[in-house]
Amino acid sequence: MNPGNFLAELKRRNVYKVAVGYGVVGWLVVQVATSVLPTFHAPDWAAQTLIVLVLLGFPVALIIAWAFEMTPEGMKRTENISPDQPLPQWSRRKFAAVFATLALVAAGLLGWQLLRTKILAPPNEPTAASGPIPEKSIAVLPFENLSSDKENAYFADGIQDEILTRLATIADLKVISRTSTTRYKSKPEDLKTVSQQLGVSNILEGSVQKAGDKVRVNVQLIDARSDSHLWAKSYDGEAKDIFALETEVSQQVADALRARLSPAETQRLADAPTKSAEAYDLFLKGEFEARAAEASLESGDFERAEIFYRQALELDQNFALAHARRVMNAMQRHWYGDHLTDVQLQPIQDEADRALQLAPNLPEAHTARGVVYYFGHRQYEEALAEFHVAIRLQPNNARAFEFSSYVHRRLGRWKDSIADLATSLQQDPRNFILLGEAAVTYTCLRMWKEAQDFAQRALAINPRDITSLSELMAVAISGKGDVGEASRVLTTVPPDKTLLPDFAHAGAQGIIGYRALIALLQHDPNAALRAFSDDSGIDERRRYPARVVILLLVNDKAGAHREADKALSLVEAKLRERPDDLDAIAQASWVYLGLDRDADAIAMAKRAVDLLPPEKDALVGPVTLVNLAQIEARAGHAAEAIAILRQLLSMAGGAQASIAALRITPVWDPIRNEPEFQQLLTMQQRVGP
Repeated sequence: MNPGNFLAELKRRNVYKVAVGYGVVGWLVVQVATSVLPTFHAPDWAAQTLIVLVLLGFPVALIIAWAFEMTPEGMKRTENISPDQPLPQWSRRKFAAVFATLALVAAGLLGWQLLRTKILAPPNEPTAASGPIPEKSIAVLPFENLSSDKENAYFADGIQDEILTRLATIADLKVISRTSTTRYKSKPEDLKTVSQQLGVSNILEGSVQKAGDKVRVNVQLIDARSDSHLWAKSYDGEAKDIFALETEVSQQVADALRARLSPAETQRLADAPTKSAEAYDLFLKGEFEARAAEASLESGDFERAEIFYRQALELDQNFALAHARRVMNAMQRHWYGDHLTDVQLQPIQDEADRALQLAPNLPEAHTARGVVYYFGHRQYEEALAEFHVAIRLQPNNARAFEFSSYVHRRLGRWKDSIADLATSLQQDPRNFILLGEAAVTYTCLRMWKEAQDFAQRALAINPRDITSLSELMAVAISGKGDVGEASRVLTTVPPDKTLLPDFAHAGAQGIIGYRALIALLQHDPNAALRAFSDDSGIDERRRYPARVVILLLVNDKAGAHREADKALSLVEAKLRERPDDLDAIAQASWVYLGLDRDADAIAMAKRAVDLLPPEKDALVGPVTLVNLAQIEARAGHAAEAIAILRQLLSMAGGAQASIAALRITPVWDPIRNEPEFQQLLTMQQRVGP
């Protein structure tokens, strides 16, 4: 058969039309399946298998179209039909109508997917591929320390930070936060990649050399897209005149980028935080130590920062910025470990007020007071008001947007939380802590894919980030019910990282942590107990209650009673010190359960819910409910536990109360066979904000 006859025969046998029709219908089937299957929590392999089948079916469809034809007498092999006999053909009008109908359905589906993606998808890191990068955008990279005394690194860091802070007050600019820029070299080789990763058009590079009171600073502004210099500045002078340099550099950057400045912004660029050069030098040392403390969360680093701030304020009691940053340092120390009583918090509150009295328009002072309201007193509306003022005064204040997002999350304003977090990430795109917190937010909303995506983005920047690793394990267990996947994630936790339990108020899982939980899910109680052995390095106040929980979950009541005897005096002592400590209350509820004091256990768990119900805190409140449901279940009160679980499945924030987690977590074993519990597994749990 010559090529011309072969092509004519293909046309006669409708092979072309079958190919086109199969392609359109196959694409439509794949799109519908990949959109609908996740809604029913189908495993990933289901969609993948369907795609493979559609692809394999294409050549089969062509072979059938060639070998068989529909005739008025039914389907016949084509070889049994005379080549001169005309075969039934679709009219052009009929073919066009069918094709147009399929196209409309496909377009509607695509439009729905785009809308869904716009509403629910996590924001992408800004890159050249994700949209145009603003012309008026800049990242200030770490300044190189050229001093012979390497201990002067704090000074180079401080100059960079102060220039960046001044630029951040300009609303007409997009300025990237220091947290993201600090991960780059002072003079990276590939500026275009840096530009794309940070989502900026311009880069400010610099170097600082300090010898005694003499300072030399070199800065250059570069168009990162073309790698061309816009201007350069060299400064030689005394350290006491450094404020003039910071103002001049900031003003020249704004001029070079043609940024419009309001009179208030111009004034803020020129403001000197203190008249004392010595106090400023001590302040920069405090900032250096405070940044180290934020990374390590070690009490010693927080204390070193406190010493330098205090020394700076002894030289200038009106140094408002030092007051504000000292407050931030103290509140973070309080939040991450060294919890303060209300009496101990009062002087910090007073210092935050003092900073605002000295400088009512200082963004850092408003941020600091907002953190006192948030971290210190859970006064969320007051905290939001302060963060919003800080943002108005400093539109590129990524930290204020970050804190605002966290407060909205506590208030159950999930859409506002996501929006503020997205803005913060635009200004701080390489901040793995922010990305990890985005994963936490989406986990609370049971949006497992988004949570996993953010956690993976964070780990691409910092593979050792425990928050993101924990969220991947949460997605595996609570989102997919996949113990194997959770175990694989656990193997990636660096060996020098102690994977401590989560917040104890998160019930059994929070008290024992993922390492022990995964061991229990793999039916290895000995491995779970080894995580809390006497030589594990974990404090006995956490070790004994954890062993109580593990032994109760494996139905070793005698062993649980022995460990509860050891734990009782420890948790009760902690409760005497801090009667409202949610962690101690949760631990006590399980210790009482281990001692067969069920009524006391339930009363203690209810106390935590009374202190912090979901209505008061949408992030932590559901967690206290989870603990109460677990205690009720283990005490044999099936109806009460199931009622709480039904409530949790209908609200956001109850990620531990997911269908997948209910199916596999041993804490629910005492009520697992109850008909009402089995009905829970068929519920439509709430997903999304």
